[in-house]
Amino acid sequence: MATNSSSKTRIGVLLVGHGSRLPYGKDVVTQIADMYREDEGLLVEVGFMNMSKPSIPEAINSLAQQGAEKIVVTPVFLAHGVHTTEDIPRILGLNNGHGDSEHNHGHGHSHEDENQVKIDFKGEIIYTEPLGADRRIAAIINDRVNDAL
Repeated sequence: MATNSSSKTRIGVLLVGHGSRLPYGKDVVTQIADMYREDEGLLVEVGFMNMSKPSIPEAINSLAQQGAEKIVVTPVFLAHGVHTTEDIPRILGLNNGHGDSEHNHGHGHSHEDENQVKIDFKGEIIYTEPLGADRRIAAIINDRVNDAL
């Protein structure tokens, strides 16, 4: 997604990860963001649903402070699930979520601390699909298999 420098709208990209108590997931999402930023020359941040920092609101606010006028949010998840269809859109203010005030959807953790930081961004937020089934992911699997043989 290369942008023209004469573009009137400054694009920011937010890659969203789940978050973990262990550093590995954050490291991978951050490395992907670094590669994407280097390749595309866009404003790119990472944000996490819980346990890892920065949070999604913190990352949105960082992009806003850097001058982003439009932010494209991409969940770095393989498939849709409760996080991509309910939690992330709710955090972004794109819908009302599932209406459960406890944010407890039966997968062993809550997202009670996700709303401590308020999003301070008045521009457009575009929310994309997760990574999904893609031949490029199959090619990575093929590389891993061949490396193991």
